[in-house]
Amino acid sequence: MCGRYTISTDPAQLAARFNAAPAAQAATPRFNAAPTQQLPVVLDADRSLQLLRWGLIPHWAEDASIGNKMINARAETIAQKPSFREAFRKRRCLVLADGYYEWQKTAGGKQPMRFVLNDEGPFAFAGLWETWRHGDDLIRSFTIITTSANATTAPVHDRMPVILLPEHEQRWLDPSTDPVELHEMLLPYPDEEMRFYPVSKSINSPSNEGAGLIAPINSL
Repeated sequence: MCGRYTISTDPAQLAARFNAAPAAQAATPRFNAAPTQQLPVVLDADRSLQLLRWGLIPHWAEDASIGNKMINARAETIAQKPSFREAFRKRRCLVLADGYYEWQKTAGGKQPMRFVLNDEGPFAFAGLWETWRHGDDLIRSFTIITTSANATTAPVHDRMPVILLPEHEQRWLDPSTDPVELHEMLLPYPDEEMRFYPVSKSINSPSNEGAGLIAPINSL
């Protein structure tokens, strides 16, 4: 699963990378992005950059708390699961990131690792989004799609978030894209283009923030 990630890239660089208008509300860097937080996503083929809550709340849900259990959606079942299948057809998004965390079992306990692309640049997770209304409440939320691990990530976790290839991003957003083509995008990212390193256990608490959280440590 993917339960914590980073999006700390300069807003202007982020807007240029994803061909999206800069959003002032998305300028705050996140070194420990966690479920229920408002985080930057690109919602549609027009490249609208907005903040949505992490943890998808289906439009039919009685209670918003269900979103706490829906931070991830498995690529293998999103077309069948009632919570995700309509969003997979109609409401796909790019979840902007520049790294993510997983925890590796070691003799000293679970060690957090930060996964990045080799150039440490920003990338997009494949995401789904929904609008939930209940009385006067309106929440827009998203989930991150996961797939099987590649050779780089497998020693730490058997799943990884789907990182879209740049050439797939526009087609992922396009509402006319055939579902067969969509499924073909939901593959492990090329392992030779990724790396990871250990970071402080301070990221275990979502209340901790700051650039120091992504600094490599020599713990292994």
